[in-house]
Amino acid sequence: MSAPLLQIQSGSPAARRGVLARRVRLLVAATITYNVIEAVVAITAGAAASSTALIGFGLDSVIEVSSAAAVAWQFAGRDPEAREKVALRIIAVSFFALAAYVTVESVRALAGSGEAEHSTVGLVLAALSLLIMPVLSYAQRRTGRELGSRSAVADSKQTLLCTYLSAVVLVGLGLNSLFGWSWADPVAALVIAVVAVKEGREAWRGDTCCAMPANGSTSLAVDGESPDACGCEPGCSCCSGETN
Repeated sequence: MSAPLLQIQSGSPAARRGVLARRVRLLVAATITYNVIEAVVAITAGAAASSTALIGFGLDSVIEVSSAAAVAWQFAGRDPEAREKVALRIIAVSFFALAAYVTVESVRALAGSGEAEHSTVGLVLAALSLLIMPVLSYAQRRTGRELGSRSAVADSKQTLLCTYLSAVVLVGLGLNSLFGWSWADPVAALVIAVVAVKEGREAWRGDTCCAMPANGSTSLAVDGESPDACGCEPGCSCCSGETN
């Protein structure tokens, strides 16, 4: 059963919004710190192993930093909602840039520009990220939903994409290491490119879940006219996987 939306009633103290905004900034700082380290390690290891998927993984970390920085910029202002559309566009462009790079490099690899080698560092890094990123994404999404911030929820999806990428990279590197299937590396990267385009389109349109009402109200309370039991727009999945 899906959990009901978290709420900030219109009469809630401003202090609660301040707490949530500070929590968003802390989560953003943690995301940026981890992804900077991840980017350096992944790109270095990917270059050494000629791994398109691993280099793409590192570049995704760079893009994740830009996405998190966009949210940090938004909440650094006195009126975060006024900056939200720009922050969303930055996040969307980040997705598209990642998809474009990964697609080009994957096609080149499949065309025979080079074969990926075994990378122990890459395998360990992908496995570690597979454990850490879901936790960060959940915390970002939950806080963003309660705060009613489209950009915070969109950034949580960027973090979740890093989780998917970790899994796909882990499989691609694993198949290459175990069976010598060098084609598994660029194919793994192409899977992420498809997901990145989808997420980029949603961020560009502002189709993030549990967004603030159009009238600018801070209340996210569920009413009888909500599109679904969660109060999300049709097709949204922000409440999926959350149970009572």
